[in-house]
Amino acid sequence: MGSVVAAAALALALLTTSCGEGEDGGEPAAPETSIEVTLWPKGRDGGSERTALLECNPPGGTHDRTEEACAALEEGGAALAPVAGDAICTQIFGGDQEARVFGTVRGQEVDVLFNRTNGCEIDRWDKLAPLLEITTG
Repeated sequence: MGSVVAAAALALALLTTSCGEGEDGGEPAAPETSIEVTLWPKGRDGGSERTALLECNPPGGTHDRTEEACAALEEGGAALAPVAGDAICTQIFGGDQEARVFGTVRGQEVDVLFNRTNGCEIDRWDKLAPLLEITTG
């Protein structure tokens, strides 16, 4: 039950937006979102990996789709929370891809793994696809 409460708290924190100004109302603060995204197209045991850095507000870094990735994080950030332990998920396989998001999202530390091993995980992936599906690197 504790992990469900923690997941809900993370999702709520990620959905809270910031105006982007510094605490004194002057210069914009440093990006509150600064993450490293690692994609294993054929799974972690399947060979190559792609890694990109992403910052939002303003979008930047080495990610090949910074604006789309930041927008996906803004709209689908709740997908960073793990699937609830009591969730009923279809047992379909969506592919070998795996990904990791590590860093800070809107001031909250994150270290999240993604895969496509069942319907719930595929749904999480799809909500953040522009973030997870790195094409270079």
